[in-house]
Amino acid sequence: MFGISNGALSVSPEQALTLPAVQSAVRLLSEAAACLDLKVMRRVGNTDTEAADHPVVSLLTERPNDWTDAFTLVRDMVAAALVTDKGALALANKVNGRVVELVRYEAAHFVVDYSGDGRMEPSYRINNVPVNPADVVHLRSPFSRSPLSLAADAIGAAKLMEGHVGRLFKDGAKPSGMVSFKGRKAPEAIRAAAMFWEAAHGGGKSGRTAFLDDEARFYPLTITSVDAQFLELRKFQTLEVCRAFRVPPAMIYDLDRATWSNGEQQGKEFLSYSLEPWLRALEGALTWALLSDDERRQGYRITFDRDDLTRADLTARATAISSLISARVLNPNEGRDWLGLPPRAGGDEYANPNTGSSQPGADQPVVEVP
Repeated sequence: MFGISNGALSVSPEQALTLPAVQSAVRLLSEAAACLDLKVMRRVGNTDTEAADHPVVSLLTERPNDWTDAFTLVRDMVAAALVTDKGALALANKVNGRVVELVRYEAAHFVVDYSGDGRMEPSYRINNVPVNPADVVHLRSPFSRSPLSLAADAIGAAKLMEGHVGRLFKDGAKPSGMVSFKGRKAPEAIRAAAMFWEAAHGGGKSGRTAFLDDEARFYPLTITSVDAQFLELRKFQTLEVCRAFRVPPAMIYDLDRATWSNGEQQGKEFLSYSLEPWLRALEGALTWALLSDDERRQGYRITFDRDDLTRADLTARATAISSLISARVLNPNEGRDWLGLPPRAGGDEYANPNTGSSQPGADQPVVEVP
């Protein structure tokens, strides 16, 4: 029921995840999202401030329920949306309008129905019990189909080729070489020669010098152009999986064309074009279910802290912070906050530390000491 089919091979989500490229892509997106901290922010005018004392903060940062931690909840929500057409669903249990827990349900235990008037308004049932859509965190892929489902043909072809390779090595369908005799040989003579060859060169005895009689010749079998093309096809199917999940090949360890120069650029593209849409979708779903209408009107929203993924190396960060402080865009305490350091006395002044004219107290009269 929940499988995907390309006509030649039916692949369930569990079977598709046994393909290393698929597993790596799903883990890359879901675990990268789960590694980011969730925060409740409030916009007042043009300024965003963190609402660290909001009641739902503990659910988002510690334990959404009695048996799940925040990392696992986000990871499993994104992973489920990547592999199932119905997407991922979590229910916000509320008591007197206050959210007390957030519980994720497997796809087999919930049903999503959409209105037939073209508005696509959803209604939900969990274990055949209707629930309020305002209490539901629903994360799904574009087109209402998961990347795994849309890539059914590519994944099916990759599984077929992977199975062929396994059978080839398991059954030994292709020998490493062959021995040819001049003239015809009786079957008994061929079997005797094969037993002699196996006894002399089989198992741990491989690599010895071979001695042949009766004008016999040994022909090693090397890789053919067909074999090489098969390897290229396997690599191409890995790229197809990357396209389906929109992840750079180098990030799932296909390093054929990875270089020092393009690796950093691929990381930036992953953040902007692969991960960011999932973060935005989950932020919207959490804000809808966990915050009331009044709170949303007051400017409250739930957001991921992306600093951990966009943070440059220490040298680049230090250079940028120093330049911003010198330009008086940041003060020293704001720069220290970027580095995770506590504020220091006098660090709230906007001053250029590289000149004396803009230092705090520079306009005070100079007192000469005799």
